[in-house]
Amino acid sequence: MVHMLNKVYFFDMIVRYNIYMIITSHGAESIRIQFGDTIIAFNPISKASKLKSGQFGSDIALVSLRHPDMNGIENAGRGDKQPFVIKGPGEYEVKDVLIKGFPSVSHYGEIERINTIYTVVLEEMNIVYLGAIDTTELSSDIIESIDTVDILFVPIGGAGVLSASESYKLALKFEPSIIIPIHYGDIGEKDALKTFLKESGDETLKPTDKLTLKKKDVAGKESEVMILSSSV
Repeated sequence: MVHMLNKVYFFDMIVRYNIYMIITSHGAESIRIQFGDTIIAFNPISKASKLKSGQFGSDIALVSLRHPDMNGIENAGRGDKQPFVIKGPGEYEVKDVLIKGFPSVSHYGEIERINTIYTVVLEEMNIVYLGAIDTTELSSDIIESIDTVDILFVPIGGAGVLSASESYKLALKFEPSIIIPIHYGDIGEKDALKTFLKESGDETLKPTDKLTLKKKDVAGKESEVMILSSSV
């Protein structure tokens, strides 16, 4: 019986190890991550926003800033697939996904607002999503709570969030395996991505429609920048 349980356990581990994490961008700060049957939406764009928005079903929707460009939870659900919504700091566990939210500051929209930094542990992958942060000064709670970072999402557009140069310097402090810039293109300063890539030393980097990653793909990387093209 014990032998059979061990075989089941190792089979389950092999299956999980071979599941890909699929990451796509839906414009601005809107990110979709799928791992197996679990879909997480970060800062979906609202229908009330002037930005283009897309709709997809998700299990969990994380909103870091209460602004139409980032709080479109109505676009994070489709049909019977409606998300568990998280809108601020705290500790959560949803569908075996561990999530922590930490308060920071944003001036996006020309007023000071609370921006929530999210850490997400998904099948041994540690994800940090900085949202619309516009400060490089992090609280001791955040620093002490964030250990190894596999994937870091950082805003680069300026105008209420970090500028491209500020964001790259902050990103390096986390020592992530992979850095994915957000908040550029139809939002923020015109040449934000160009400046960010210049800071990173890889101005020839081209965007991809989606990133398909396994844990083993992340291992060994050191602050490697990857760019997503928007699907909307």
